[in-house]
Amino acid sequence: MHFTRPRELVTAGLIGLVLAYLAFEFAYGSLPELPRLAGVTLLVIAVIELVLALSIRSRIKAGRLVGAIAVARAVALAKASSLLGALFFGAWLGALVALLPRVNEVSAAAGDSRSAIIGLISAALLVPAALWLEHCCRTPERRDQDRDNHSTG
Repeated sequence: MHFTRPRELVTAGLIGLVLAYLAFEFAYGSLPELPRLAGVTLLVIAVIELVLALSIRSRIKAGRLVGAIAVARAVALAKASSLLGALFFGAWLGALVALLPRVNEVSAAAGDSRSAIIGLISAALLVPAALWLEHCCRTPERRDQDRDNHSTG
């Protein structure tokens, strides 16, 4: 498994943006009201991943045994979360782009815009938290090799 690449995040974000924009642009009247704290779930995941990253990082730095399966699961979680965060960042951004022009015309658009802003911020915080967790799961030898490859390349 490879570590998350920027193009994967950009692709996920663009997919979310286009799909949400189209949904809000063409079907907004038939969509239910956005729950105000819908995006906060992403923020909760980000906090959990930060705590997990701190734990793994401190164990690796201290030279304490870290189970390979646990680290592999953390990497899988981080990769999935970074892609999810990018997808939802694009989706909330697409929703905002479609909603903001309607704020003065449709009363529900103002409330939905606030919900989208909360979701956008939460998704924006999940991506770096997940990427940091992924980074913390690298073995020290791998980091040294990467550093050597960049300095000689």
